Amino acid sequence: MKLHNFFRSGTSHRLRIALNLKGVAVDYVPVDLRSEQHLSPAFKALNPQGLVPALEVDGRVMIQSPAIIEWLEETHPTPPLLPAGAADRARVRALAAIVGCDIHPVNNRRILEALRHDFSADAAAIDRWCQRWIAAGFDAYEALLAADAGRGRFSFGDTPTLADVYLVPQVESARRFKLDLAPYPLIRAVDDACARIEAFQRAAPAAQPDAA
Repeated sequence: MKLHNFFRSGTSHRLRIALNLKGVAVDYVPVDLRSEQHLSPAFKALNPQGLVPALEVDGRVMIQSPAIIEWLEETHPTPPLLPAGAADRARVRALAAIVGCDIHPVNNRRILEALRHDFSADAAAIDRWCQRWIAAGFDAYEALLAADAGRGRFSFGDTPTLADVYLVPQVESARRFKLDLAPYPLIRAVDDACARIEAFQRAAPAAQPDAA
C-alpha cells in the first residue's frame, strides 16, 4: 500500500491514525501542498480532485478519508473503530461528523487559500475564521461529552473510536490557529488520553518524514 499524504493535512492525519490503530503498514509518499504538488498532472492522474490523502491498494486508488476509513473498518475489523450497538455507532459517527462535516470543510487549505487570494485575508483574519468554526463545533462536541455520564477516557468508552480519529487532528489544527482550548476540558482530556497511545504518536504531523 502507498499512502499519498501531507504531514499537516488533517484528513491525512486522521487516516494515518486509523491505519496505525488497525496495524496496517503503508509506504509513505509525501505530497507537498505548499509547493502545490497536489495540483500537478501526475498527482491529478492519481486523484482527479487533487486532494490528499490517496491510498493505493492492489492497483486501485482510494480517495476521500471517510471512504478509506470505512474500507479499513470493513476489511480490517480488529480492533473496531465503531461500537457494537447501532445507537452507539450513530453517536460515534455523529461526533466524527461534527469535525468531518462541519468544522474541517470550512477550514481546509482550499478555503483558506481562497480567503487569502480572493478576499485579501491576512494571517490574523485567517486565525479568526478558523477559530470561529472550530469553536462552534467544539462547543457542541464538549457538550455531548459532558452529557455522556458513562463516556470513559475517550470520546466514547475506554478505547479509541472513529470519533477520536477525527477529533485529534482537529485539536492539532485548533492549536495551530491559536484557539483557546481552556473552555474544552473534556476534549483536552480525550486528546491527552490519545497522545499516550503509540498509534496516535506515530501519526502526529511532527513525526512524519516530510514535517518541516
